[in-house]
Amino acid sequence: MQDTHDLAHDRITRITRIVSDHLEIEPDEIAPGDRFVEDHGADSLALIGVLAALEAEFKVGIDQSELPRMTDISSVDRVIAEISGW
Repeated sequence: MQDTHDLAHDRITRITRIVSDHLEIEPDEIAPGDRFVEDHGADSLALIGVLAALEAEFKVGIDQSELPRMTDISSVDRVIAEISGW
């Protein structure tokens, strides 16, 4: 059984992959605190794509009203953890 640290690391890795795919950057070019819009030029269409991909990857429903909270990898992880109960 994986411990909490391993699960969190796995979740961050999966989130980073999804975000990097939709922002068209390499995963190692985005740090957990990098802001999607300000640091990487994400537009609203890219953010909606990220949201949809996160829902599919983690099998959760994320209301679009959560987007303002989802500004970087760390905040996305917090939202996913809250929604999924992890």
